[in-house]
Amino acid sequence: MKLVVAVTGASGSIYAQRLLGQIAKAKEVEECHVVLSQYAPEVAATELGAQGLKIPKGMKLYGDKTMQVPFASGSARFEAMVIVPCSMGMLGRIAHGYSDGTIARSADVFLKEKRKLIVVPRETPWNLVQARNVVTLLEAGAVILPAVPSFYGRPKSVEDVVDTVVARILDHLGVRNELATRWKSKVGEKE
Repeated sequence: MKLVVAVTGASGSIYAQRLLGQIAKAKEVEECHVVLSQYAPEVAATELGAQGLKIPKGMKLYGDKTMQVPFASGSARFEAMVIVPCSMGMLGRIAHGYSDGTIARSADVFLKEKRKLIVVPRETPWNLVQARNVVTLLEAGAVILPAVPSFYGRPKSVEDVVDTVVARILDHLGVRNELATRWKSKVGEKE
């Protein structure tokens, strides 16, 4: 599987960090390209410490102001793109076809080619414009997977909480993982 992971300047860099770490170990993934928006490094340094976002070895890294990337063309074969975390500004640009950079252009390509596009907004609450942009992307075929963790597995650390979201992203990519507790019904209950 060939993937693109885009990281915007929205808060939630830890989601991207944990996802990239899992993708680096995944047998299903043969190639992963990473795109950082202009503000992603600054936010990552604030949230993750001075080292910022660590890109695993073997992953190709790009900025948001180049079209010299294979995945910005419909003729290149990539299976999926994840934007994590996705700012509402980026989500709005994608929803309205405003392809002003590598991330928005690539997302546009994934939508037009009917490839999997997973958008992970972290911002809350939403205003009406943002909600309508989310609906537009849903109608266009994107998977909207808000960074909303689950707690029934009783996470014990921030990483455990984050991993409940990362596990769902990996599930939607088709990447096996055991990051989070799976729901199990009690004996005698219907599943």
